Amino acid sequence: MNDDVSRGHSPARSGGTPEPEFHELIHAPVRLRICGLLRGVDEIEFAVLRDTLQLKDANLSKNLKLLSDAGLVSTCKEFSPVRNDARRLTWVSLTVAGHAAFSAHLAALRAIADGDPALPS
Repeated sequence: MNDDVSRGHSPARSGGTPEPEFHELIHAPVRLRICGLLRGVDEIEFAVLRDTLQLKDANLSKNLKLLSDAGLVSTCKEFSPVRNDARRLTWVSLTVAGHAAFSAHLAALRAIADGDPALPS
């Protein structure tokens, strides 16, 4: 892959199956899709994330800010090694807390789909 696209796959997260915990912030469709894409990579460039999700810059920025304010994603800006202009690349990644929250949310969705009556509401 081009360095301006994605910088590697995340290592497998250890710790077994997380306790199901529904996460309202993650559950919104755009943020759920963002977390799903970020889960499999160390980081991804903003434009690639935007284009993959077919979002406008403002919509993606707003959702990333919400996730960032909650400590679930982080961003890093840097100059592009392949461009000659002053534009910077924005790299986005799930934080450790983001990985944990997303895994717990997926476990909650599985429990809901399986009809688990013990899932806290």
